[in-house]
This record gives sequence, C-alpha cells and structure tokens, in this order.
Amino acid sequence: PSLLLLLPSLLLPFPLPLLLVVMRSGLMRLGLSGGIGGDRLSLPRTVHTPTRSQRKKNKFLKRMFQFKQMDFDMALNQMLYLLVSPAKVYRTVYYHKNTKNQWARDDPAFLVLLAVFLTVSSVVYMIAFGLSFASFLNLWLWVILVDCIGVGIVIAFILWFISNTFLRAKPSAHHVEQSVEFGYAFDVHCNAFFPLFVILHLVQLLFLKGIVQPWFLSAILSDTLWFFAISYYLYITFLGYSALPFLKNTNIFLYPIVAALGVFLVSIISQWNISLTVFELYGLVAPPSQGSVPVSTISPILP
Repeated sequence: PSLLLLLPSLLLPFPLPLLLVVMRSGLMRLGLSGGIGGDRLSLPRTVHTPTRSQRKKNKFLKRMFQFKQMDFDMALNQMLYLLVSPAKVYRTVYYHKNTKNQWARDDPAFLVLLAVFLTVSSVVYMIAFGLSFASFLNLWLWVILVDCIGVGIVIAFILWFISNTFLRAKPSAHHVEQSVEFGYAFDVHCNAFFPLFVILHLVQLLFLKGIVQPWFLSAILSDTLWFFAISYYLYITFLGYSALPFLKNTNIFLYPIVAALGVFLVSIISQWNISLTVFELYGLVAPPSQGSVPVSTISPILP
C-alpha cells in the first residue's frame, strides 16, 4: 500500500519533460515564443492605436477645460460675422484645412461661448417668468444639453450622412477623395444655431410682454420671429456645406425653407402663436386649460 501511495509522486517527473516539449511546440506554432526554459517567453500584446478622428476628438475634449489655450477673440468675431455677413465665416475653412489638415474646428471656444450665452439667457428668463431655482436648472440643462447639443448631434449626423452618401462629387485624377467630417457638420450646426439663439432668446425677449398676449398681432410677431430664425438657420447650414469644394447640389439644404414658409402661413391663418406653445412645453406659462397666460407675473425689468 505504501508503494501505491508513492507511485504517483515517482511517475510525476517523467511526463514533465514531455509536457514541456509539447508546450514549446505549440507556442512556436502560434508564434508566441522561440523557446522555453533558457529562451525568453514573449507573449503578444495588443496595442490599440487611436485613429485620426479619435485623436482629434480627444484633443478637442481636453481643450474644453484649457481656457487659456482658447481663442475667444476669434470665436467672438465669427459670431459677429454670422449676424452681419455669415459667408465670411466659411472663407476661413480653406486656411484651416491647409494649416490643420481638417475642416472642423480644433478650438472649443465657440461652443463654450455659446453655452455661456445660453446660461445668461436662461437666468434672464428665470427672472422674467419668476421661476424657482429647480425650474431654472431644468430650463438651463434643457436648452444646452437638448436644444443645442442633443438636437445638434442628430441634425449633424443626418446631414453628415446625406452629404457623404449622395452629395460627394467624383474625385478627379489630380484630387484626393475627401469626405465631410462629423466635427465639421456639428460646427455648421453651432454656427447656424447662434443667430437662431439671438432671435429666439434675445430679440424675442424684448417683445415678450406683447408676444404672450392673446392677440392676433402677437401671433404674427411670434410666428415671424420663428420663421426668420429657422430660415436663417437653414441658410447658414447651406453656406457651410456649399463651402466644401468636393460637394455638389448643396442647394437642397435651402429647400426646407419652402416648408417653413408653409408652416408660417398656416400658423398666421390659424392664429397659432408658436412662442406660447413653446413656452408651455418649457413650463414657463400655464396651458390655456389651466388658466390664462400669467402676463402680470412677467418681470417689470422687461419693456
């Protein structure tokens, strides 16, 4: 019995060299190592090299918190030109392409300033409508994360897909095939969103007491502001994509203006005040079924 107990320990050393030989042969076939024992065993390592688009995105996100490296003067100049001469903004994309090798911005200063302006306008609307801090926080997060960024990502993705799928011209023998960068598509949205913000957040604020009245003239004023803002958004979007030399038939981005005109005429005929509807969705005023519009609660700081 004692020999039987010792038998496994006596036989164990004999298959070990055979096992090592088998392991060595298998590893050599897989290309993992040149040998076992005196040779060094080198295991494969998977190196994840970020793509060019990933490097651009990481660089852009890192600069979001590096305010000293942002060119706010350039961003403010672009915002001014978007209001008075938007075509000039897109004349610089060729220089940016030649120097940075990309069409999209690599400086988040424009987006940061846009978020700051949306914050200021949200504070003004909080004062104007007497909102609580919780209501203000909800409004502020909604206009930045949903209206500006969320909706912008959706629109940018749709136009990015349409442009790259249907609007790219065939490259010639002397030109390299190019495509619309998603970052550039989002830049175009941000450019078009700024005048829309000025019209619907600032200009509308000046006429707020008149817009919230249940008058026909109030509906005309409100709907005109919305039509002008949407049309301006579409026009700047058209300028952004028509500035890319490898796209064709970019006039299709102007076609939705016809639909916007149709909605504008229907809203005027039906006396639909679009601003009141939006204010109800944002919780700034009570729906008609819950009472009249609380015009008296609007802050006296407004004209």
